[in-house]
Amino acid sequence: MAIDAAASEATMRPAHPLEPLSAAEIKTAAAVIRDTGRLTDDARFAYFGLDEPPKEAVSGFAAGDPVERRVRVVLVPGPVADVVEAVVDVGRRAVTSWRDVPGMRPALLFEESRNAILALNESAEWRAALARRGITDQGKVQIDPWPAGNFGVSHEDGRRISRCIAFYRETETDNGYARPIEGLIAYVDMARGQVLEVADHGVLPLPPERGSYLPDDVGPMRDDLKPLGITQPEGPSFTVDGNLVRWQRWSMRVSMDPHEGLVLHTIGYEDGGRVRPILYRASVSEMVVPYGHTSPMHNWKNAFDAGEWGLGRLANSLTLGCDCLGEIRYLDATLGNEKGKPYTIENAICVHEEDFGILWKHVDMLGGTTEVRRQRRLVVSSISTVGNYEYAFYWYFYLDGSMQLEVKLSGVMSTMAVSGNNGEGLENASMVAPQLAAPYHQHLFNVRLDFDVDGTANSVYEVDALPEPVGPENPLANVFTAKATALRTERQAQRVVDPARSRVWKIVNPEVRNRLGEPVGYKLVPSSTPTLLAHPESSVGRRAAFATRNLWVTPYRADERRAAGEYPNQHAGGDGLPRWTAADRAVADTDLVVWHTFGVTHIPRPEDWPVMPVESSGFLLAPVGFFDRNPALDVPPSSEHCDDEGG
Repeated sequence: MAIDAAASEATMRPAHPLEPLSAAEIKTAAAVIRDTGRLTDDARFAYFGLDEPPKEAVSGFAAGDPVERRVRVVLVPGPVADVVEAVVDVGRRAVTSWRDVPGMRPALLFEESRNAILALNESAEWRAALARRGITDQGKVQIDPWPAGNFGVSHEDGRRISRCIAFYRETETDNGYARPIEGLIAYVDMARGQVLEVADHGVLPLPPERGSYLPDDVGPMRDDLKPLGITQPEGPSFTVDGNLVRWQRWSMRVSMDPHEGLVLHTIGYEDGGRVRPILYRASVSEMVVPYGHTSPMHNWKNAFDAGEWGLGRLANSLTLGCDCLGEIRYLDATLGNEKGKPYTIENAICVHEEDFGILWKHVDMLGGTTEVRRQRRLVVSSISTVGNYEYAFYWYFYLDGSMQLEVKLSGVMSTMAVSGNNGEGLENASMVAPQLAAPYHQHLFNVRLDFDVDGTANSVYEVDALPEPVGPENPLANVFTAKATALRTERQAQRVVDPARSRVWKIVNPEVRNRLGEPVGYKLVPSSTPTLLAHPESSVGRRAAFATRNLWVTPYRADERRAAGEYPNQHAGGDGLPRWTAADRAVADTDLVVWHTFGVTHIPRPEDWPVMPVESSGFLLAPVGFFDRNPALDVPPSSEHCDDEGG
């Protein structure tokens, strides 16, 4: 739909520097770039994002101030492995920056993925390989283009390629992953639509079952689940103004980046009449899914689902009662496609609140009183479908000043056909159905946390719970202590979890003290989370070095955004966190960024088939000395009964 001049002018004047890009701004940025005459018709737009203003411009902004808006654009000028980074001032309709970046590849383009599929469908060699398996109807073949990785093969040189694998669907609604066409893989130049190689590693029969999870195919539905209603007769306790969300003492700005997906800015907590900053920016900077199988069909698989596909580009339109339950407010996401046209993902972000059990309680037997408070949390969420998997991201904000990120993993596993049913010889995969197995793999996420705890001068401490040696000071051998170690440089701050020591990391502001004289802070409480199991010198180990550590700390730099670098697609590795931290910069008493890697190691089980029940991972951020006492004392009882003494 065309945007008239008045509407365009209005949407080019955002009320705040961190408002998401509008459709008019994306259209203007594309038009300004085309007007330079530097591009041919073959060029494609790989990315549109807000070129975020400096922190000081945001902190000093007052309502009504003029807002200078710049759009960061990544361009693909042609079929070779080069990109261009441009910045457009949309208010002045001017290109303020133009940089050629040779040898890099953007996230896989959707148009080029379709090119790969079309090229294979027209390949005589591909059709012959299918015919050897008794498959003659191309319409029943599902082709999945995968990021190719970097393994030093000649096909990778100077090209944007994918490795394509295939599955068989007897009908359109079949679960394609139930019937992998094993042994068949193709290299395709996506940009040129050229099939480079069709590799046939041997024919295996298709697994017999369709693996459907649709209601009509899985038997009668349960009929004893009674309705569960969530109502808020007076409406929700939060407000949404543009992309500014306020709930209880919390405030934050919410947006969607094409790569990172859900992004939160300026997270703060109102205390004593002022908003105290905690996090300036929080997002999933990268994630990797490395596979651990030996077969040539699967040993190369490692997908960077943020940098090679894009969590925001693949965000779902969420549905009330299915994806979100309760009194919901939705935020749309406006993105730009590969031809420079804006489009909208409706209901891309869900905001609601939910009960979460007991907040605090005490029964005073001598005083005869019982006090109970209910916990409630604000939920800001989005869900992305990346091929066969779903990733649901939930940021939780609690009444006691804590916040949490939970990632829920679901969807369908990437599978392999096998010749038998007993799993013999499958040391790196699990049987999930007759003649069907799923390889071992990991899902490792890296979140970028730009802390500003009561200001920008922050430091990080590693805190371990350690037993004291037995001796005169510990005669009963029961004493333990909490040892805090300052992490002062980037190399020193490369750390892993240690559940045996109850290890946490504390981010403090040494310039601000609480009433007990201690620096105010927040602690990062990890789950029992893995690191990358592939060898550090493997291809994926070099490319996903961020996943070899659970914690990294860097000084704040606006251009250090992505844990594996800006362009992980087909990259040889070493970019991002390993490159930046090689300088071993100081990270004490400064504006710093904490990078936390977490995730799951998935040893598949039959119960994960044909669609996975949710598996969760994440971390908690809890105040530690940030408040002078329990900040949730003023939460009222939830009913008159809870307010009765002795009730």
